Amino acid sequence: MSGDRVVVGYTATDAGADALALGARLGAALDTSVHVVVVLPSAENNVSIPTDAGYERLVQDTARGWLREALAPYPGIRGHVRFASSVSDGLVSAAEEFGAAVIVVGTGGGGPRGRHRLGTTAEELVHSAPVPVALAPEGARDVDPAVGLPRITAAIGTRPGADVLLDTAASVSRRANAPLRLLSLAGVDLPGRVDASLTRLTGQAHAESVLESVRTALPAEIEAEAVVGAGSDIENAVSRIDWMPGEVALVGSSRLAQPRRLFLGSTAGRILRALPVPMIVVPRTSETSS
Repeated sequence: MSGDRVVVGYTATDAGADALALGARLGAALDTSVHVVVVLPSAENNVSIPTDAGYERLVQDTARGWLREALAPYPGIRGHVRFASSVSDGLVSAAEEFGAAVIVVGTGGGGPRGRHRLGTTAEELVHSAPVPVALAPEGARDVDPAVGLPRITAAIGTRPGADVLLDTAASVSRRANAPLRLLSLAGVDLPGRVDASLTRLTGQAHAESVLESVRTALPAEIEAEAVVGAGSDIENAVSRIDWMPGEVALVGSSRLAQPRRLFLGSTAGRILRALPVPMIVVPRTSETSS
């Protein structure tokens, strides 16, 4: 990752409060600054927005009032108002402006408590952002800030190419002084025509092989627990795994992703639906990759 800071996309909603709370915890755990951004629609090429200067001042003042109220419990976190053609574009520009390592957005949107429900902005970011995107589920605002980041879980896929995900997970683990857990769901959702007992044996063996190869690629100073998810399908396997309050899960982008861009694949999307903790989606390649 080329940056270091945390950028939070804020709206005056519960989802915005979830994003702010997660961003604050990430900033504290990683010992880095947090920039909270309200993105307002730009009047340029948008005939639905009045061009009156008084109206523009009113909108900006309202947004700054939201920020002052939201940031009152978070001393040291800075708020900003930016204009862009879309919220996702504005947050990507803010990430570049502030040198962000991650963009944080809320995904509650009225969904079940502790679960994710992607809105337009989150959907656009997880399919195009150039930096990792952290998705805060409904209720993230109620996690005790004192828990920090108690554990980092990296969901390892079944094919090679997880280098950037692994490097990111190891870096977060090291900086936050948090244990690293490697999770493999390999073997879950094998074709239905395969015998169930053979499915379990094959999946377990393959998952263990994947995890062992990944563990050998970690830096020597990083110790990682390795667990294999088992269940009738991806969602069931994720729901049967233990998750600590405050921990985060990292997943890699689909192989359909453009270099140095995100693309949330189908497996990661299914993990997200069942996941009760924040998910960070990591680009397939880093800024320094060719």
